[in-house]
Amino acid sequence: MKAFIFPGQGSQFSGMGYDLFKSSQQAKSFFNLANEIIGFDICEIMFEGSDEQLQQTQVTQPAIFIHSVILFFCMKDTPSVVAGHSLGEFSALASAGCISFEDGLKLVIQRAEAMQITCTKSDSTMAAVIGLNAKKIEEICAQQAGIIVPANYNAPNQIVVSGEKKTIEKTCQILLDNGAKKTVILPVSGAFHSPIMESAKTKLKLAIENTCFQDSKYPVYQNVSAQPVSDKNSIKENLISQLTSPVKWYQTIENMINQGVSEFIEVGPKNVLTGLNRRINREVSSIKATI
Repeated sequence: MKAFIFPGQGSQFSGMGYDLFKSSQQAKSFFNLANEIIGFDICEIMFEGSDEQLQQTQVTQPAIFIHSVILFFCMKDTPSVVAGHSLGEFSALASAGCISFEDGLKLVIQRAEAMQITCTKSDSTMAAVIGLNAKKIEEICAQQAGIIVPANYNAPNQIVVSGEKKTIEKTCQILLDNGAKKTVILPVSGAFHSPIMESAKTKLKLAIENTCFQDSKYPVYQNVSAQPVSDKNSIKENLISQLTSPVKWYQTIENMINQGVSEFIEVGPKNVLTGLNRRINREVSSIKATI
């Protein structure tokens, strides 16, 4: 079995998508459609923009979605199952025919805007914790008075925590004292996948409920459950929960492998997930998509 996996924020770079735009008339049509939907020339930013421009949430999220889904449409290969990391779940759903390219992009735009507004109202951040198991991290987070929760289970030895900035900074030292090899405060604008995103979740819930979903063509392993889902109503419920729930990525990859997946293809700008997969299981094939 073959899995297509779609990355989230952090996979953007200046020049992303330009090769697709130049080599495929189909891709060019979708890029032009994206510009119309978003209301400004996002292609110019993707192809020639600065790193600073591409790091703005309201640009980053649509740009990665656009690149990933257009790359999928240009591929001749097809998956058995799909999954996406955080934002990448929207790309996975579009690739599986659960939502259209247009509706998916509109949802991503609204998601980015809602998250950005929430970020400006709180002093919050995220931090990567290296070399400490998930159970110990969960225990330490639960003991803190402020808001701090595991947000991304990227690999067994790499967990990202999310919450109030002061609590994150204090807890990082506690994690180091309890055996973590390293902690790194991430250059993000807020505490994604934490209770702090509740107001953004409320806004996104309304948008999701007003969007047309179909049952997916391929099972989608969703972030909140790490299990395959095809029913459109279950997919919508899980997608609504995603903003305030952790991304169970390594659990997703392990479940896919246990259920017969032997090959992973990363469909997106870089090879971030390919690197994570090698930390999870070096025995399976994991490569970047080409057209």
